[in-house]
Amino acid sequence: QVQLAESGGGLVQAGGSLRLSCAASGRTFSSYRMGWFRQAPGKEREFVAGISRFGRTTYYTDSVKGRFTISRDNAKNTVSLEMNLLKPEDTAVYYCAGAQGLGLVQAVKNYDYWGQGTQVTVSS
Repeated sequence: QVQLAESGGGLVQAGGSLRLSCAASGRTFSSYRMGWFRQAPGKEREFVAGISRFGRTTYYTDSVKGRFTISRDNAKNTVSLEMNLLKPEDTAVYYCAGAQGLGLVQAVKNYDYWGQGTQVTVSS
């Protein structure tokens, strides 16, 4: 069982930056693939970025490539999302998620644990 808690959301102007963090409980953090998802009002939850168990491989949705960076620190049980050059369309609630098994990293259904979410609002 893993509990996840996001922090770092807020209001920022277009072109600005934010860093989201996700703290995980438990001693088996390195056994989980981790991901960041987001959900805007009236839209489905969508994949943003993912990272393998030891951070060797990262994945991004096309719309954030070159602007967002996912990283993890297994010693501190944390995963982060550095977001630069933010756009109004990045506005959403951002969720941290953990996956025990394999499967498509972009699929919501493949993640077993979720945080409560943190709001990111980008003004134009």
